[in-house]
Amino acid sequence: MSRVCQISGKRTASGNTVSHSHRKTRRKFKINLVSKRVFLEDENRWVRLRMSARMLKTLNKRGVKSLMKKNGQDLKVLQA
Repeated sequence: MSRVCQISGKRTASGNTVSHSHRKTRRKFKINLVSKRVFLEDENRWVRLRMSARMLKTLNKRGVKSLMKKNGQDLKVLQA
């Protein structure tokens, strides 16, 4: 399974590691993914999501459905 947040769509980014002498080599910035079970009150069921730690913090504040609508994600992801 690829390292992609199911809510925000964030994925692994690439960039440079810069040494003290400013020599640049390529590296990857991996996303901090967390697997979380979320309860959907209106459907009365649990859904398992893989999301970034930042989205987990925002999820606790706003809720699942409003957060997915804001980020333009399809609610069919919640069907699985």
